[in-house]
Amino acid sequence: MKRGFTLIEVLVALAIVAVSVMAGMRAAGSMTRNAERQWQVLLAQVCADNSLYRLRLAGGLPDVGESSVACPQAGLSLQVQLTVQTTPNPAFRRVDAHVFLQSTPLLRVSTVVGRY
Repeated sequence: MKRGFTLIEVLVALAIVAVSVMAGMRAAGSMTRNAERQWQVLLAQVCADNSLYRLRLAGGLPDVGESSVACPQAGLSLQVQLTVQTTPNPAFRRVDAHVFLQSTPLLRVSTVVGRY
């Protein structure tokens, strides 16, 4: 009696290994995309914080309206769009900072700026 695997058994084993490898590759790709997204959001947070600090350091209340500032970070061309709005209390202004990578929104931060 001969011992060994038949061709069908070998093909089934190869198919199982191939499915396992494909699932692993898909998971690794997903983790890579997630890490890249987290890196972009971290850089966007730096840009938003810098823009909001700049407004606070300027002193007084910022002018109502919209402005846009380029914020290159680590080779990315980020764009910060600041929107300043009035509030029911005239001593404060609401400021929204939207950070974009090209036209893709990455982050939105809102704060209130008051008189000093």
